[in-house]
Amino acid sequence: MTENDGAPGRNETPEERADRLWNEMLQEVRVCQTGAQILFGFLIGVAFTPRFVALPDFDKNLYVATVILGAVATGALIAPVAFHRFLTGHGMKPELIHVASRLIATGLTTLALTIAAALLLLLRTATGNPAAAWGLSTACLLWFTATWLVLPRVVLRRTAARQAAAREHGDTGGGGGPLR
Repeated sequence: MTENDGAPGRNETPEERADRLWNEMLQEVRVCQTGAQILFGFLIGVAFTPRFVALPDFDKNLYVATVILGAVATGALIAPVAFHRFLTGHGMKPELIHVASRLIATGLTTLALTIAAALLLLLRTATGNPAAAWGLSTACLLWFTATWLVLPRVVLRRTAARQAAAREHGDTGGGGGPLR
């Protein structure tokens, strides 16, 4: 093994790196998986409540779209486990990590949409104020976009700029490195 076969700043083989990344990915997806499954379970029950038949057509259609989004989110977040089962023992962990990362991103995106749509349905029903429901649901979706997509990119750019400046000035000290 040569030094730094794995991630920068680590002395790990490509196989060790793949194992580490896979374990980190599993820890991350467990949280999202559980939340998506619980939300999906609650959504399924809504159609069987007495109040459901009295909903306007828009809300019934919104409910159907929300349940479909919830099913897609749940499926995408569970898919890496099934994918792993099929590929175990074939020496394809780097490919698994790449595909699982895409599935998790899809799951997170559809989970955010599911939460926003469920919130819209709930607020339309609970408040009777469609404009407020749309505004609050949109704000929630913007919050997810800001914290799940924009903020990590900002942190990554700032860290990369700080590291580039440190290299330019010959500073090789640790600290402030990118998350791995």
